[in-house]
Amino acid sequence: MPKKFTKKIIIVNDKMQKGYKYELVEPIGKNFHKDFNPDLSPKQMLAMGIFGGKYMTDCSKEFPSDWFSKAKLCPDFHNPEINYFGVNASSSLSVWRKNGWINKDDPRGWFQWYCRYYYGRRLPKEDDRQIKRWKAIVRHISQISKNCRVGDMFCRPVQRQAVLHWAYDSRKL
Repeated sequence: MPKKFTKKIIIVNDKMQKGYKYELVEPIGKNFHKDFNPDLSPKQMLAMGIFGGKYMTDCSKEFPSDWFSKAKLCPDFHNPEINYFGVNASSSLSVWRKNGWINKDDPRGWFQWYCRYYYGRRLPKEDDRQIKRWKAIVRHISQISKNCRVGDMFCRPVQRQAVLHWAYDSRKL
């Protein structure tokens, strides 16, 4: 018999949020919006190498410890060599703020939102906004598909890394 899901309150105390609370209302990795079908879980993304290893290095207490067991992290600085494609494909947090891409609930941006969504938090209005942003990455997937042979990891590595940051498995393109 399957284990019954129990709602849970998460309290966040990291470098960017103190005392932030949210509720897990869905089982981990389940019951996603019908239009949201990411290829990769946060755990897989962290193990592959994303955001130069710097992203969320102070957040391991918030999420399941196994997400970080094989994560490629660099707590001291952003190191693009850690990224799966070994290139920098990130914009600074100040760029994200300037463009209005940051929501108060997720001050680190899309990946933080995705981690919390995957974990089981739901914020309907913000979820809709972020899912629309996720779907817009298809333009980059189209460019890779149009300009590269399938599996050619050396073709457009920055764009492939950027796509990876959005939970699309760009190794399959």
